[in-house]
Amino acid sequence: MTVLLFGITKDIVGSSTLSLPVSSTSRLRTVGELKDYLSSTYPRLRNLSSLAVAVNNSYAEDSDKIDNFDEIALIPPVSGG
Repeated sequence: MTVLLFGITKDIVGSSTLSLPVSSTSRLRTVGELKDYLSSTYPRLRNLSSLAVAVNNSYAEDSDKIDNFDEIALIPPVSGG
């Protein structure tokens, strides 16, 4: 599974993409489970005020199903004026 990272999430992970091995993701069935996994692997993600996830170019809810072949993007809070 490949996760695209933007903004502060890219800084936290240290890369603009994250390739998760099937051995790690085979038990991840929902967006919420993926967020929990990433938060335990990268604890600084827990400090974000919000974290949106897009699956195949559409915003997803925590209960939405994911698959190893989906394109996943982590979208951190955005500020600006």
